[in-house]
Amino acid sequence: MNKRCDWCGHDPLYIAYHDREWGVPEYDSRALWEKLVLDGFQAGLAWITILRKRENFQRAFKGFEPERIATWGEPEVQALLQDAGIIRHRGKIEATIGNARAWIRLEERGGFDQFLWRHVDGRPVQNTWRNMSEVPAQTDLSVAISRDLKKNGFKFCGPTIVYAFMQAVGMVNDHLVDCPRHGEVARMALEK
Repeated sequence: MNKRCDWCGHDPLYIAYHDREWGVPEYDSRALWEKLVLDGFQAGLAWITILRKRENFQRAFKGFEPERIATWGEPEVQALLQDAGIIRHRGKIEATIGNARAWIRLEERGGFDQFLWRHVDGRPVQNTWRNMSEVPAQTDLSVAISRDLKKNGFKFCGPTIVYAFMQAVGMVNDHLVDCPRHGEVARMALEK
C-alpha cells in the first residue's frame, strides 16, 4: 500500500510541503538560493519550525532578493535580531548577507543553478529507499557540494545541511519508493 514518507507525520503544513514541494526539481537560481538560506537557518532545529516561519522570513528578507540583501550591513542585522518572526541568530543572519554576495559572484560566472546542478549532470539522482532508516544524513556528493560552496564564500552549508537542501530542491529523489510522490517526482525529472 502506498503511503507518504513517515517524516511529515500528521501536521497539515508538513503534509502540504511533502505533497507539493519537497523533492520537486528546482532550477531557478534565486529560488535555489532562498532554499539554501532557509536550510541554513534550520541547522539545529526542526524543519517544521522554518516552515511555520517561512512567510516571516520572506517578509524580513525582502522576498529573498540577493542583490538587495548583499548591500546590507549592521543596521539590517540589528533589525533582524529584533524580529521575533524569524530565527534570531546573528551568525545565520550574517551568513545570509555573505551568501547573497557569494550568490552574485556565482551568477556572474554562469549561474548558481548551473553551479549546483552540474554536480548531478543536470538530472536528479533517483534513490530507491524503502525505509527512513536507509536515508543518509549526508553523502559523498553533499560533502563535495558543501566544500565547493564554502570555497566560493558560502557559510552555514555543511554536508548535512546541503543534503537536506538537495532533497528539498529535488537534486536527489529521497521519497520512499512506496510513497506516491516518488514516482511523481521521478517523472518530473524526466520532463526537464
